Amino acid sequence: MTEVTEKTPAASTGGAPGTWAEVLAIFLRLGLTSFGGPVAHLGYFREEFVAKRRWIDDRTYADIVALCQFLPGPASSQVGIALGLSRAGYAGAFAAWVGFTLPSAIALVAFAYGVDALGGLGGSGWLHGLKVAAVAVVAQAVLGMTRTLTPDRDRATIAVVTTVVVLALPSALALVGMILVGGIVGTLLLRAEAPTDHVSLPLPVSRRTGAVLLAIFFVLLAGLPLLAAATPSHGVKLFDAFYRAGALVFGGGHVILPLLQEAVVPPGWVSNDLFLAGYGAAQAIPGPLTTFAAYLGAIMTPQPNGVVGATLCLVAAFAPSFLLVIGALPFWEELRRRSAAQAALRGVNAAVVGILLAALYDPVWTAGITSSADFALGAGAFLLLFMWKTPPWLVVVLCAVGGAVTAAL
Repeated sequence: MTEVTEKTPAASTGGAPGTWAEVLAIFLRLGLTSFGGPVAHLGYFREEFVAKRRWIDDRTYADIVALCQFLPGPASSQVGIALGLSRAGYAGAFAAWVGFTLPSAIALVAFAYGVDALGGLGGSGWLHGLKVAAVAVVAQAVLGMTRTLTPDRDRATIAVVTTVVVLALPSALALVGMILVGGIVGTLLLRAEAPTDHVSLPLPVSRRTGAVLLAIFFVLLAGLPLLAAATPSHGVKLFDAFYRAGALVFGGGHVILPLLQEAVVPPGWVSNDLFLAGYGAAQAIPGPLTTFAAYLGAIMTPQPNGVVGATLCLVAAFAPSFLLVIGALPFWEELRRRSAAQAALRGVNAAVVGILLAALYDPVWTAGITSSADFALGAGAFLLLFMWKTPPWLVVVLCAVGGAVTAAL
């Protein structure tokens, strides 16, 4: 890719460059109204920025989406960062993230304070209903990802082997190890022609800046665990755990579930019941699912918690997205031409399906389905989601009501 200067670019089809305030206003509205998960978010973005505002054209938008699907991290948030960058430079990238993330983060922190205020009602029926809703939501995610990411026997085998290993060796090391193994096996077995239809992205990042940001990403990924082990600071341990989770989320927001569960439940920072209740509640709000990190930071027992903990965890979970998206942009055209890179991604995605399948069983199923009534409620929720295309927020509300009714009976 040709070296470019670092300045705020003009939009590719929208004329003069915009301002960070313009970007913030638009993404704040999207953050308040974008229900339905990452795929739906990408649809909202295309309608807003390609069809309506004509900031970029369809081919450029498709290439940005391809880059964000290739990288680990929450794809819809990363696309938003890239769109803000293309419109108003680095300030625009930050404004896009703040606008899209803040509404759901505030809602989940408020939910955390509400649950904490209820104290001893942690085992109440409506909270158990949220855990049942999580079963249906994760089951739908597994089914959808299986269809697209494991369509052949090689990738299905990678997924099942990953499930077995993760269930047999429940640890963060096993999760990361199987992602790496998936990439290696994909490189060896899943080679295919790389895509040739690509366009130059209208984004203001030089190779030097990109290389520095990628170096920072890897230094933090390798160095934070060492720093966390060497210091008694719980804040450092939190940043390390949530940074690693944000750095290893391949395949969509739901995949952050097992990574965060492994980070916060075994050490006793958050109980499994509160973890799953918050995850269920996260389905009922608009915006990116990764803002679930803010709920965990607010609800956890050790300090920092509350608003400070929520902010720390939220920044840590999204920091890899900024570093990776902006850092990878100058190298994307060359990378996506390499069949080995595409093959490794196929293997990684298959392993991710296996990780999510393992999470569907433990902790989601084992905590949510404890009786025949729970199974009936979960089956009904899955039917509403999968066949009736009911909005996830409504399914979550119905499950909470169903859980309360079941407990009363």
